[in-house]
Amino acid sequence: MQQLEMFPEDIRIERVDPEANMYRFYRLRLMPDLFGGVSLLREWGRIGTQGRYRIELFEDAVRATDAMAALYTAKQKRGYQLAG
Repeated sequence: MQQLEMFPEDIRIERVDPEANMYRFYRLRLMPDLFGGVSLLREWGRIGTQGRYRIELFEDAVRATDAMAALYTAKQKRGYQLAG
């Protein structure tokens, strides 16, 4: 699945539900690494905090973008929307 041309390299999504006291963010960012591959940085947590993060390494930008798109779709199904 070639999504590289139409998918952004940095996405921030949020899920806000004041009644449930839920104020969450999730950020996905693609970054080149030193060895010619691409890293997918995932950050998440409560809005206003530093949160947690995880870095996944991929051989190329196409695979990293596909992984990013899959995570974004899964988060949308859970109620996250683009921030801003």
